[in-house]
Amino acid sequence: MTEEQVRHARDLLDCPGNTVASIAKLLGVSRNTIYNYVPALKGGRLALAEATSMPELPQPTRSD
Repeated sequence: MTEEQVRHARDLLDCPGNTVASIAKLLGVSRNTIYNYVPALKGGRLALAEATSMPELPQPTRSD
């Protein structure tokens, strides 16, 4: 898969209605190829979301 296809697959996976099978068919690759190029998927969509989310910024501390 090209970098653009991987990004497209990740974007499509953000929508809960899209399945790995439907995305693979759209991109003309197998489900296994999607899993190989998006390894965070092996832990499920929650793991993918956590792997691609932006880390939280530290909260400022209050000094009294």
